[in-house]
Amino acid sequence: MKESRLPVLTDEALLIGLADGSDDALTQLYQRYFPMVLYFVTSNSGSEDDAKDIYQEVLIVLYEKVRSGSLELHCQLKTYLYSIGRRLWLKQLAQRSRFMVRDVETPVSDEFINGQISDDLAEHEERDRQFDLMADSLNRLGEPCRTLLEDFYIQHLSMQDITEKFGYTNTDNAKTQKYKCLMRLKRLFFSEYKQD
Repeated sequence: MKESRLPVLTDEALLIGLADGSDDALTQLYQRYFPMVLYFVTSNSGSEDDAKDIYQEVLIVLYEKVRSGSLELHCQLKTYLYSIGRRLWLKQLAQRSRFMVRDVETPVSDEFINGQISDDLAEHEERDRQFDLMADSLNRLGEPCRTLLEDFYIQHLSMQDITEKFGYTNTDNAKTQKYKCLMRLKRLFFSEYKQD
């Protein structure tokens, strides 16, 4: 049985849908933007469960701002969500470790702070570009690879579920296909990445 795909909502439609309690908007917010928060959290001493908790908080912040009319977006929605997730996770890490990275008495110059902000912004813009390229590469990947990778990495289906869904003879064949699809995606991504 073929799955019907939801129309891809614009950022504005996602925000309106979120405010109205739309399941489609919530589903797309998770599918499109949770992976980047998951990647950040798991790359910085966190687990997948930590990432889910953080992303839940991110969506609550977004929901409250949209409902109150106080949301002012000066960047793409994904950039906004990433920055909230990043801030929340770093705050949680600081609370867990219960120590300050630097002594409050240590003077820090404005140049240092502005340099850090510039570095963070440049790093964030580069990561944004990489996410865009990855999404584009995934779109160009074609079927069944695209759906297989989305099912495994975004929907978190087991290899057994994927074996049954795609009609593979066993999970080893499904794993081999997933690996081949991943390698194709990697080639597509890096062919674009090197050109930019």
